[in-house]
Amino acid sequence: MKTLIKSAVAALALTALSTTVASAETRITYKSAKTGSSYFQMGVELAEAMKSGTDGNVIVTVEESQGSVQNVMETRARGGDYVFTTPPALVRLAQGGKAMFEGKGDPKFDEIRALFPIPSLTMHFVMSKDSGVTDITGLEGKTILLGKGSFGATEGEKYLGLFGMADKVKIADAELSNAVAALKNGQIDGFVTAGSWPAPNVIEAAASTPVTVLSLTGDQITQTKRTTLTIPAGTYAGQDGDITTTSLPVVAYTTTSMDDDTAYQLTKTFWESKSTLGENAPWWNGVNEGLMGTIEGTIHPGAQRYYEEAGIALTDAQK
Repeated sequence: MKTLIKSAVAALALTALSTTVASAETRITYKSAKTGSSYFQMGVELAEAMKSGTDGNVIVTVEESQGSVQNVMETRARGGDYVFTTPPALVRLAQGGKAMFEGKGDPKFDEIRALFPIPSLTMHFVMSKDSGVTDITGLEGKTILLGKGSFGATEGEKYLGLFGMADKVKIADAELSNAVAALKNGQIDGFVTAGSWPAPNVIEAAASTPVTVLSLTGDQITQTKRTTLTIPAGTYAGQDGDITTTSLPVVAYTTTSMDDDTAYQLTKTFWESKSTLGENAPWWNGVNEGLMGTIEGTIHPGAQRYYEEAGIALTDAQK
């Protein structure tokens, strides 16, 4: 009988221990972009950093997404374990029921809260050295590959119109995935791409053939109504000077359904892991405290606690 009692007590103790361990583990769903994209890869890297930085107490599952609009829309049905990425402008549009969110408003959109910035979508106008093009005005008569359906393609087409080049260049009918080979073979003079920097396809292009990544003037950047971003000299092969271009900030968000402690832990672990992230994937080196100013709207109270501890100033609008 005593043996049975001891066994029962031991079993209860083991169950209690298992329950404690399970309750200490926080599971998060992270939704960002399509599989194979740089932003999906960032999600995988973040998941590894969160697991390592919390000794396995935070487990992040990365879900494929069809894009930022879907990520925002899913806040309507998601709970406190949901983290997603999107440009801040889309959150503003969702909360105002404008553009692609017109007629699709939901009170949950008002509960969206920011955690931390991630690498920005950065515009690259990549030209072959042989083209002789050193600025946007030199694109006249050249063949440019924009790709189809991406932010970079839409933004590139917009810029050509803004700068009076829309009717002066030939647009190649090809996918962006063919850009590097087409540039190397002389089938195109250049291509436009948007992604985190350093961009893998620009690295590949610069390594295979001499290229020039164009800078924009201050006036041109003002016309685009985008954020100015500087790509440091030496980022790409043969790049002797800084590149001044535009970017679209991207931020990791959650909602007020997430508890403060979890938001605090995610934010703290991200910033404390950032140097290691940058050692393994250089695009994380483009994230610094300077990007905090690109976060529109309110930051989650749990994340605010970390920023206060770290001495990172927030605006009144972010609190």
